[in-house]
Amino acid sequence: MSNYSLASTTWDEAEYEAMQKVIASGMFSMGEHVAQFERAFADYLNVKYSVMVNSGSSANLLMVAALFYREKDALKRGDEVIVPAVSWSTTYYPLHQYGLKLKFVDIDPETLNYDLAQLAEAVTDQTRMIMAVNLLGNPNDFGAIKIIIGPRDIILVEDNCESMGAIYQGQQAGTFGLMGSFSTFFSHHISTMEGGMIAMDDEELYHILLSLRAHGWTRNLPKHNKVCGTKSDVAFEESFRFVLPGYNVRPLELSGAIGLEQLKKLPNLVQARRENAQAFQALMAEYPHFQTQKEVGQSSWFGFSLVVKNDAPFTRKDVIRKLEDHQIEYRPIVTGNFAKNEVVRWFDYTIYGQLINADHIDSNGLFIGNHHYALDKQLAVLAETLADLPK
Repeated sequence: MSNYSLASTTWDEAEYEAMQKVIASGMFSMGEHVAQFERAFADYLNVKYSVMVNSGSSANLLMVAALFYREKDALKRGDEVIVPAVSWSTTYYPLHQYGLKLKFVDIDPETLNYDLAQLAEAVTDQTRMIMAVNLLGNPNDFGAIKIIIGPRDIILVEDNCESMGAIYQGQQAGTFGLMGSFSTFFSHHISTMEGGMIAMDDEELYHILLSLRAHGWTRNLPKHNKVCGTKSDVAFEESFRFVLPGYNVRPLELSGAIGLEQLKKLPNLVQARRENAQAFQALMAEYPHFQTQKEVGQSSWFGFSLVVKNDAPFTRKDVIRKLEDHQIEYRPIVTGNFAKNEVVRWFDYTIYGQLINADHIDSNGLFIGNHHYALDKQLAVLAETLADLPK
């Protein structure tokens, strides 16, 4: 039990009724509910296509894979990809698994997204792709990133797994890149148990993703498609025809049915999170020894970051002790500086300059939860907790 949890369910009877309908149908593998959810999600984002998979991690994997199999300007092993030093592990793993060379760039200490000055300096003629990660609900400054890319042939892809519902200049985060990934895991803005989405406008990539999602076969492709051309009218001939080295990362019908109900609630869920953020920011104005996340555009506020400043009369260890005393759940800010993890010894990577801000976040930062309901009681407990710290 806790006074202030990291995550909570957003389901009610609508989701359980949707599940019961699927159970009664006896059809549990990917089917029409998934297809309906994909169409509804694309409409919500104002994009042409979306593809549902079994997790946000799988969404990242398929995005990277798809870029190797398109007809023109395909990625190849050894190409350089710029990544922020703070993100989740499966932002990076697909890049390594496909033989790409990662270049870690520092983050901005306020937004927790790219340090734009560092990003501009890090981009060279060798850069083939930039992975933009919208951290903890906060969209990147895509206007600035567009200027940095300029006329160069650099692919922009978004990991938007933590930021569903975020908006930058009237446009949904996750739709600025060639593709964008989303997560519908339990702790995220909407939940389909496990699940992920990929959004795009490019028809060729859409067809590639449909094939990669299910074994690399042709069965789920339209008759006329941009992967194998025109399919045979003989179903038997297409039943086990494999054209790409794919995976099995299909979602369940249960997840598609739940997603349809969750998507109806998403605007209100995000609005409640924004209202909570206003209350949190007002509270934290009384505690100048903490750096909290600076909003870019309209964040969907996945959680609330707390970074202890260098001149604070207390340490993160002190903060953690007080949070535990008051039963407030907490986590590191995603992975902290990911380049410090042992796993990178397997990567082909470089670090641009120094990761000063990522290191500071790693040593001094944490985040607490946000929810789809008012946090008056929880923020009152947080205020009591912070008041116990040295002034």
